[in-house]
Formats: sequence, structure tokens, C-alpha cells
Amino acid sequence: MMACLLEAPLRISVLSEVTATSRHYVDRLFDPDPQNVLQGVIDMKNAVIGNNKQKANLIVLGAVPRLLYLLQQSSSSLELRTECAVVLGSLAMGTENNIKSLVDCHIIPALLQGLLCSDLIFIEACLRCLRTVFISPVTPVQLLYTDPTVIPHLMSLLSRSQHTQEYITQIFAHCCKTPEHQTVLFNHGAIQNIAPLLISPSYKVRMQALKCFSVLAYENAQVSMTLVNVLVDGEQLSQVFVRMMQRDKPIEMQLTAAKCLTYMCRAGAIRTDDSCIVLKTLPCLVRMCSKERLLEERVEGAETLAYLMEPDIELQRIASVTDHLVSMLADYFKYPSSVSAITDIKRLDHDLKHAHELRQAAFKLYASLGSNDEDIRKKITETENMMDRIVSGLSESSIKVRLAAVRCLHSLSRSVQQLRTSFHDHAVWKPLMKLLQNAPDEVLVMASSTLCNLLLEFSPSKEPILESGVIELLCSLTQSDSPALRVNGIWALMNMAFQADQKVKVEIVKALGTEQLFRLLSDPDTNVLMKTLGLLRNLLSTRPHIDQIMSSHGKQIMQAVTLILEGEHSIEVKEQTLCILANIADGNTAKELIMTNDDMLQKIKYYMGHSNVKLQLAATFCISNLIWNEEDGSQERQDKLREMGFVDILHKLTQASDPNLCDRAKTAMQQYLA
Repeated sequence: MMACLLEAPLRISVLSEVTATSRHYVDRLFDPDPQNVLQGVIDMKNAVIGNNKQKANLIVLGAVPRLLYLLQQSSSSLELRTECAVVLGSLAMGTENNIKSLVDCHIIPALLQGLLCSDLIFIEACLRCLRTVFISPVTPVQLLYTDPTVIPHLMSLLSRSQHTQEYITQIFAHCCKTPEHQTVLFNHGAIQNIAPLLISPSYKVRMQALKCFSVLAYENAQVSMTLVNVLVDGEQLSQVFVRMMQRDKPIEMQLTAAKCLTYMCRAGAIRTDDSCIVLKTLPCLVRMCSKERLLEERVEGAETLAYLMEPDIELQRIASVTDHLVSMLADYFKYPSSVSAITDIKRLDHDLKHAHELRQAAFKLYASLGSNDEDIRKKITETENMMDRIVSGLSESSIKVRLAAVRCLHSLSRSVQQLRTSFHDHAVWKPLMKLLQNAPDEVLVMASSTLCNLLLEFSPSKEPILESGVIELLCSLTQSDSPALRVNGIWALMNMAFQADQKVKVEIVKALGTEQLFRLLSDPDTNVLMKTLGLLRNLLSTRPHIDQIMSSHGKQIMQAVTLILEGEHSIEVKEQTLCILANIADGNTAKELIMTNDDMLQKIKYYMGHSNVKLQLAATFCISNLIWNEEDGSQERQDKLREMGFVDILHKLTQASDPNLCDRAKTAMQQYLA
């Protein structure tokens, strides 16, 4: 009870201090004389400029609803309404909490309504305030799209003045966050209305228009294809962008123009070998990675460049020999601050706090550079301490850095050479296994893909990984809801089972469990099914292994094979399944499971006569293994299969047009003649 009594007077004393200095401003908004109200708003405007405490006080005291009321009253003079918009704009310039309070008081619909007035000065004041509210991260951008009449009205206001152009394009650039937003703006003529602004006399207007095009074109083929054909004052839009990337233009402009061309290129509207990409955009983005540039510019430059060349090996090769890019990126780890900022202590502090963004960007760019070319990968791993940097990146606190580091590692792990050398020297598998313990899905997908490569038979990391209890971990991935993780889990097990000794195979079957193995064989995702069949094929690869596994799980495996051969599956899936059957037919005791199953023999016969050569080959392989001479009981098997009409089919296949199939049939026929 005491606590409550104590608390109340405290609250009053804090408020009374607030009230003393600010209450009279709010009181004057309620004065019956309109002239006094106007003077009160003007005085309030002068009191809040640059004074965050005063702004917060006035909001607490309820000034906002009153200002919005006056702004919307038709009886208010235009001057009063304009001054109200200006004060609200000033309140919005304060903290994020101020913006939250304004949005909660429904400032956005009130200001949008105000745009229907014909007076330009008032419209500009409303737009300036709207701009400030919308560019804040706490404002839901969806509020711009709630009323469908707003976007077309804003388009119509673009022609009114340079101020309306600047504020409206800035609002669009900030509020275009999804493909739906892009479509709404596109359908209301954003491109035709904004393109002429790229040659506006005002730098701010040109810059905001450029930003609009970068957010409209991102991953959007419809917008990008349209942009290619747009003319601005008789000049192609892409050429306008090229001009904006010239070295004498402000960095912000160069970078945003490069983003526009990058996005148009990635959306398929500009070819990757077009000179505006190879000779202009790519070199401009490489320039942004120099240690002369500010941290944000280096981050954005590297991430945009990584995105530009991700799918294109030629661009990767060109970038790798432009301006020593590979070693320039090494500076991302050493010098968070640009050379020009060394004297600015605030800047240095900011850059240290954001240094992880640089590391993330460098990893992304290395991943993109090294995704295809062996020489580039070698160049990257030979850069000073590179592997150590990746290894420490895998355990950084920032999830984004961990993801980028594992992407970089995955890109390098595509190299046989690197798997045999630097990956082994640095025991990369250890931090990778640690990362797999409890990471979010997107990190898991990349980390498990990398692990698949580390488990290939020529990788020296395969042995130590096997000893670290990885099998359990991979089996748990196969139970994930995410198809990508199921694929990677089973893929890694498949790689692990390739030419493995019996002990490892038994361990895999035991850890996975037959139930899960058969669940994966009926997985709706074809990739999962293919990799599971691959695993089964690798498990059933040498005679003693085939016999052992079939003696314990034969019935279920034969059932699964039957289901797949009868189901609606692709040629690849059926071919893989017939190859498994051929492996079973190669076992000593296992082949009896096929010989005593007439239904299965009929299926093999059907596929020997199939229209697809791959399936005919695989089925003929099965028969070949069943009738092979040197083995016990081959005579009985040959007789049974002859009775079933297999010899006639083989005879027909010796005349096949496909040379492989023809040879395979002849080899099988020879077993009968021997």
C-alpha cells in the first residue's frame, strides 16, 4: 500500500515541472480568438525547433489531437492550417517515440486528406510532414496503401513544384517494400511520372527519383523490361544511369545508379555482357569497395557487386582482376574506418560499432566471386589469413556475419583442390559442426550444404567428421519441415555412405532407422527422394553389404522399390530405383528376393521394353546380374528367366539402335551361350 502512496506525488511533481513550461502553449490552442490561436501555434513552432524535450512535453500534454483538429477544420484559416502542419512536421523530427505518438493519433489520414486542398504552400507543408513520418522505421508503410485513391493523387501532385517532387518521390522510395507495392506504383504510372525528374534542376529531386527506380526495379522483371525502353529527353534511361555513375558525381548518386543497372541486369532486362554493365556498372561498384570510401558505401558497394555477378562466371572473372579487388576486400577486416574519416572521432566510434557489416559484405562478395572459378577460389584462400577469418566469422555473435561466412565457405568448398588443402589445414569442419548445433534454418541450409562437400570421398576432413558424431545430427536434419534441410541431411549421408566400410553403413541405417528411411522414400519432394535412393544405392554397393542389409531389411526395401516403380515418378527416379534393384541382383543371397518375386520380374521385363533407353539399360543390368554364370544357382535362374520370355527380349535388344543398350544385351546373351 505504501508504494502506491509514494508513487502518485512523484508522478505529479515531474509533470508539474513539464506543465509549468509547456502548458501555456497548449492552453492557447483552445483560445476562443482565432488570432490568438494562430499566434500560439507560431510561438509553439519557434519553441520546439531543435528542442526534443519541449517536443516530448507538448506531445504528453495532448497538443497533437488539438493541432490535428485545427488542421482539419474548414473554419480554420489557411494560414493556421499551414502553421499546424509545420509544427506537426517539427514534432515528427524528434525521436521515434514522437513518431509513434503522431501515428497513433491518426496523423497520416489527416495529412493525406489535407492534400486535397488546392493551396500549394499548405500541400507542401503536409507532404513535408508526411515525408518525415514515412521515412521513420517505426511507421507501418502499409498506411500509404490503405486508401486506393492516395497513390494516384500523389502522382498528380508531382507536377506542382520541386518540393512536391522531392517529398513524394522520397515517400515512394521509402514505402516500396514488396512486389505488391511495386505493382501498385507501376500500375499508377510511376515510371512515366518519375522518369522526367531524373533531369530536374534540383539535385534532391534527381536523387530521390533515382532511389525510386532502384526500389521499383529490384527483382522485378516487369518494371525492368519497361525501364529499358524509356526515353528521358530523347536519351535512353540506361544511358542516363550511366552518366550518373561518372566519377565526378556524388558517391550516393553513383552508387544508386549502379544499383538500378544491377537490378535491371539481374531481372533479365540488360545482358551481362552489355558494355554498360561490364565497362561502367562493375568498375563503379568495385570503386565503392576502396578503403577511401565510407563504411556504408563500402558495404553497399560490395553487396551490390556480389548480387550483380552471382549468376555469371564471366563477370566474376572480370571483377577478380579489376583494381586488385580480392586484396581490397581483405581491408574490410582490417580498416573499418575509411582513410578520410581518421580525424573524426564520432565517425571512428560509429564505424567500430558497424565493422561487422563490413565483414558480412566481404564474405558475401568473396562467396559470389568464388562460386565457379577454380583460380579465383585459389586467389581468395591465398589472401592473408583468409581461412582464419572465415573460421572466426563462423562463430561471430552477429547472425548475418555467420550466414555470410558460411556462404563464403560453401562457395570455396566446391573446389576439390581447396577441400584437399586449406580446408584440411584449418580444420574448418570443427566450427562448422558447432554452427550446426542450434542455428536458424537459413544458416543450417548453407552449413549443411558445405558439410555435404566436406564428406565427399576425396576430402581429408571426412574421417574426423565421421568420428565427431555427425551421423545423429544429419539424421535429425532429415526430419526437418524444410525440404532444403531434408535434402542436405540425406545428401550428406549419401556422400558418407559412398565406398564406406560396413561399420559406417550399419551405423547410418541404425541411426536413421528403417521407418525414417521409408518415410523419405515417399517424400513429396523429388530432390529428397533422389538423394534417399542415392543413399540406398551407396549402402547396397558391395556383395557382403548387400546381403547383410537385405537379410535384415529386404522385405521393406523390396516393398519400397515396388511402390516407386508403380508410382507416378520421373525417369530419373525410376532409373535410380532400377539401379538399386541391379545392385540387389548382384548380391549372393539377396538376388533370391528378386527371383522369388514374379511381380518384380514382370516389372523388370516391362522396363526392358520401355521407350526410354536409360530405363531399358538399368533393367537389362538387373537381368544380367541375375543370370551371371560364375555364381551358384545361375543355371536355375537362367532357365526360369528363359521360360518367362527374357531371352527373346534380350535378343530383340541386341538389335537396338543405342550402342550401350545393344552391348549390354549381347553381354547378357553370352551368359546363355557359355
